[in-house]
Amino acid sequence: MADKTLICKDCGKEFIFTEGEQEFYKEKGFDNEPKRCLECRRERKQQKNRDRNY
Repeated sequence: MADKTLICKDCGKEFIFTEGEQEFYKEKGFDNEPKRCLECRRERKQQKNRDRNY
């Protein structure tokens, strides 16, 4: 397995899906690669948390 370059579906930036992250996803049984970069994943998570608090 090698690092993969993916494109974030929210911001359009390239990000690296490292070999270590791929192993983690495989161990957890995740079938799909991430669709968002780390920054967009964090922002989305914060937005969901803000929405829950209202």
